[in-house]
Amino acid sequence: MIARGGGGVDPRVEEADTVIFFLEQLLNGLQYGAMLFMLASGLTLIFGIMGVINLTHGSFYMVGAYSAAVVTAATGSMALGALAALAGAALYGTGIEITVIRRLYGRDHLYQVLATFGLILFSNEAMAMLVGRQPLFMAIPPLLAGSVRLLPGLDYPVIRLAFIAVGALVALGLWLLVNHTRLGMLIRAGADDRQMVDALGVDIGRLYTIVFALGAVLCGIAGVMAAPLLAVEIGMGERILIAGFVVIVVGGVGSVRGALAGALLIGLVDGLGRAYLPQIIQSLLPPSIADTLAAGLVSASIYVIMALVLLVRPLGLFPVRS
Repeated sequence: MIARGGGGVDPRVEEADTVIFFLEQLLNGLQYGAMLFMLASGLTLIFGIMGVINLTHGSFYMVGAYSAAVVTAATGSMALGALAALAGAALYGTGIEITVIRRLYGRDHLYQVLATFGLILFSNEAMAMLVGRQPLFMAIPPLLAGSVRLLPGLDYPVIRLAFIAVGALVALGLWLLVNHTRLGMLIRAGADDRQMVDALGVDIGRLYTIVFALGAVLCGIAGVMAAPLLAVEIGMGERILIAGFVVIVVGGVGSVRGALAGALLIGLVDGLGRAYLPQIIQSLLPPSIADTLAAGLVSASIYVIMALVLLVRPLGLFPVRS
């Protein structure tokens, strides 16, 4: 910082630093929101169309992350790692739908929760047998390494910007798919009245398999986005799955638009909360109390937002029209 003659900090420089810090946390929130959207959009498609509560969804994210990390380490190509993540998540998701989920359609949600919870345990142990329990770390490829200057004083990692762009492109592609293609028309029709769609000659079982595979592919993309930034480890899917459910509750169950709005809201609340809540609490309370309280409030911030949204709009921000 630039000091004035009296030894103080120039208020204009301090204000500029505050703005730069805010913008950096805003971008962090957008990047996290983009990753949450990949997970939540698949969740909301599967639950909104099939009526299945799929706790295994986080395991597809884990499979995508492991596939990306392993193939990238073996080949040195993140592009091949990304393709492996999409293929691995899609194949695993399709296999799960054919062997297990297909038997749960129309059953009570308790059966779905118990069955898919069991699949979480199976997925974790299977992955541990294949790659071991030691966390993996995926190197950032040279093309996406380093930072780019967005504003004077704001250098932001290229890889995070790339993931924000990927999230925006996927959101656009998903909107086009759902609203402007024959498959999207069938998906929307199946969500409204699956019996009628089946009676009109559409293979509803095949449609469900396609939708389930699409949800798994979106999880694979989220896994690719997480692998270079986080440790790839057993059980990573359960932690992100909880945030994914918060997103679809906030946005509106069954609404892709709601999943996008909820993901961005939760991502920004999480990013800005981690940056500012500890500072605010430490300025009000003694350090011995503030540190513990700040950690708890940061973790709970997304649930507080969910509660506030549900108080105002019990069906979420963008509920599906009946």
